[in-house]
Amino acid sequence: MAYRAPGKGYADVADHFRKLIQDGELAPRDPLPSVAEMRAEFAVAAKTVSRALGVLKSEGLVTSRGSLGTVVAKAPMVITGSDRTARMARNGRQYAPGEDSTDHRVMRRSVHDGAVCRAIELEPGDEAVIRIRTFRQDGRPTSVSLSVYPPRTVAHVPELAAEGRMTAGFFAPIYTERTGREVTEGQRTGTARQASQDELNALAIDAPQHMAVAVLVTEVTFHDEEGPIGYWEDVYAPGTKMPISRTT
Repeated sequence: MAYRAPGKGYADVADHFRKLIQDGELAPRDPLPSVAEMRAEFAVAAKTVSRALGVLKSEGLVTSRGSLGTVVAKAPMVITGSDRTARMARNGRQYAPGEDSTDHRVMRRSVHDGAVCRAIELEPGDEAVIRIRTFRQDGRPTSVSLSVYPPRTVAHVPELAAEGRMTAGFFAPIYTERTGREVTEGQRTGTARQASQDELNALAIDAPQHMAVAVLVTEVTFHDEEGPIGYWEDVYAPGTKMPISRTT
């Protein structure tokens, strides 16, 4: 594996390994190259490598293991559905090491949530395909993902309405291949709110009924040239650490 990054500053070195970890190229407990190897690969001083490792340690991505050197931390981050799509485009990995998904449900339902209707331009009561699944890291539920697709999207990708896990990749590449239209990801937003009982059950959170449990929710809408084609929502268990995408 090549470890060279285009820049030579400590931030460039840190960013290089951060991406490898987030993409699953480096798995929990995998060792990073030694300081000497990093110095040779990046043509930098030992101080630069030390600062880069310090950044990764402060972010909880790596940890020191004595004679083993620096290794990737166990389950350092959980990524969103849209980041997972980007990772698949880069290296074909749908799941990071130790990650899987369960409780896949597919249904056709009338949509009455105002925010979802506005996002994908449905009238309240219009029917859409809804897909729900729970992601886990090392057997622990970390997030519940929901995606909603309007009829025109399902017309081009009928597999979205089929039971079970999508095995041919995410809807965007399939949609583009069949329609010739590029899929654009909108602005992802995050909101804190109280978890529903269904979400608590999916995340294996045992809380008294009178107790409010706060969760972080991220939302994003996908579009083609004619309008919105899908809405994704991820609900994260309390204490879950996730990366926030940077704008360029």
